[in-house]
Amino acid sequence: MKIGISCHATAGGSGVLATELGIALAGRGHQVHIVSDEMPFRLRSFHENLYSHSVDAMSYPLFRTPPYTLALANKIAEVAIEHDIDIFHAHYAIPNAVAALLARDMMPAGKDFALVTTLHGTDITLVGSDPSFYRITKYSMQKSCVVTAVSQWLADETYQEFNIDKPIQVIHNFIDPEQFNGKSMRRCQFASEGEKIVMHISNFRPVKRVTDVVRAFKKILDHVDAKLVMVGEGPERMASLRTAKQLGIDDRVRYIGVHEDIEAILPCADLVFQPSEHESFGLVALEAMACGVPVLATDSGGVREVIHHGVHGYLTEVGDIEAMAACAIDILTDPAKAKAMGAAGREFALANFSRDTIVSQYEMLYDRVVEARNALAC
Repeated sequence: MKIGISCHATAGGSGVLATELGIALAGRGHQVHIVSDEMPFRLRSFHENLYSHSVDAMSYPLFRTPPYTLALANKIAEVAIEHDIDIFHAHYAIPNAVAALLARDMMPAGKDFALVTTLHGTDITLVGSDPSFYRITKYSMQKSCVVTAVSQWLADETYQEFNIDKPIQVIHNFIDPEQFNGKSMRRCQFASEGEKIVMHISNFRPVKRVTDVVRAFKKILDHVDAKLVMVGEGPERMASLRTAKQLGIDDRVRYIGVHEDIEAILPCADLVFQPSEHESFGLVALEAMACGVPVLATDSGGVREVIHHGVHGYLTEVGDIEAMAACAIDILTDPAKAKAMGAAGREFALANFSRDTIVSQYEMLYDRVVEARNALAC
């Protein structure tokens, strides 16, 4: 099958899933073409059957900002025509699904592709729900052949927010067991011998509540000798840095930026701490579990479908710094409990979210959608 994929190239769950899905599909013999503004950050090396196409958005003084969505639509149509794409998979409604719909309308007669749109979270809960994008987000879902969501929570939120009558199929995110195998770089790069490592990984957007990480860590330090490793970049990085300085713990916090080889960094952690306002799924939590690391997260959103409270880690209420610190201290001061949670998390991750299982679900979906298109039902 010839498959097109569009995604955001920067760090984030939607780009990670789209890229890893493309790699897995190419490995199964499909011809895959990824279309984005630049090469996705998780596309680290050459893969047979996998091609990356970058969008060039024209800069012209008349335009206040380059019209990227139109350039993306044009590139999708160009790739689809040149490579005879059977199915196009848009990850994130805005602008990817909208651009794919426009591209489909530009296709020659008999050459139009089937369109699958996968919702990842903020494209619905933040961007899509904004009045400036609401109608076009709903339109992109209604006009797609199939809509999927990465969690049941996100599917339910979409039904409630947009009142659409199109069914939404839930297909969870996945991990590659061979990639996330618990092997790590040397811990001494982050902490001294005897120090625990608390780790946070995100794009540092407001929804990730990175200052909560720092505030809770201050309380953790009252009981545990530890270092906080902050992985990623984003608009709230400086706020978290200021908070650490105000609390007098900036010497205990390390910011290491965005890293592609997250599977080598995660196993260094004794605890992964993700106190988001909500997560549509919780890919970082899943990757940590696959590495055998306990997770502390908030009891909000799709992360409930990944972490079982008290089994793989703990879930607390959003913003409850005291509870977060207490749960973290409980894990960090009880090696036997931490080991048991890590082992249970890895077992659950491999049993329910392995790459082969989830990619097969997408393949079956593609077959069904292409069959419907050929029968003129899509």
